[in-house]
Amino acid sequence: MVAFLGMGLLGANFVKAMIKKGASVQVWNRTPAKATALESEGAKAFENVADAVKGADIIHVTLKDDASVNEVLATASTGFKQGAIIIDHTTTSAEGAIQRTKEWKERGFTYLHAPVFMGPQNALESTGYMLVSGDQTVISQLEPELSKLTGKLINFGAEEGKAAGMKLIGNLFLVTFTAGIADTLSLAKALHIPISDISALFDSWNPGAMLPARLKRMSAGTYNNPSWELNMARKDTQLFMDAAAHGGTKLAVIPAIAVEMDRWIKAGHGNEDWTVIGKDAVS
Repeated sequence: MVAFLGMGLLGANFVKAMIKKGASVQVWNRTPAKATALESEGAKAFENVADAVKGADIIHVTLKDDASVNEVLATASTGFKQGAIIIDHTTTSAEGAIQRTKEWKERGFTYLHAPVFMGPQNALESTGYMLVSGDQTVISQLEPELSKLTGKLINFGAEEGKAAGMKLIGNLFLVTFTAGIADTLSLAKALHIPISDISALFDSWNPGAMLPARLKRMSAGTYNNPSWELNMARKDTQLFMDAAAHGGTKLAVIPAIAVEMDRWIKAGHGNEDWTVIGKDAVS
């Protein structure tokens, strides 16, 4: 028997996928209607979270944050089966994941943090990526169960909390990437360039393909053989900001990058490769 706590878009679709694979799933959500909606799919819904976990060997969790995970698990624990396994897919702090692993182990339960890079459709189709780290014996035991839920299970080794950290790093990149797209569209709007032309550009030129080489260059920590000097990158950055201001649009991210560039130029790095702005992060 499996229990699943948290019927948001991700949790609900995980449950649908489990049921399609033949699992019996008991579900709970803080808003009961979201849980009862899954009864038509074959789930059994409960209003009381302690009732939802009764008899469950594995309890999956997809909630909001550390506080909600701690609160819900504390309330649910009165219904835990002896030796039950908690698998938490919530994006949380690394510290929270480490603490929960320790505390639940002391209480006789296994807790594994397994955050995901998935959208609702990935959860429904069992695609996307799931991250784990920590006790390798536990992970080996749960790997068959976890692999049913994802396209790829990525094991980051024995360090507790590392999966949580990797999830935060990935999400930071997604947030930065999306904010960069927003600035790109703002500049296009200022220059009266239609989005269809932007799409055509990126259909032909994929800057995302540069990521591995850019990461390698920045982490190497050598900047004295520039492919784009910081002074020149800063000049172009000013052109972005001037064009946006002239066209009546606002850039959210670029002005902060300009400030960072100015700091490094003032420190004497203007003739070095512009990736020097990441030096403090890798040194």
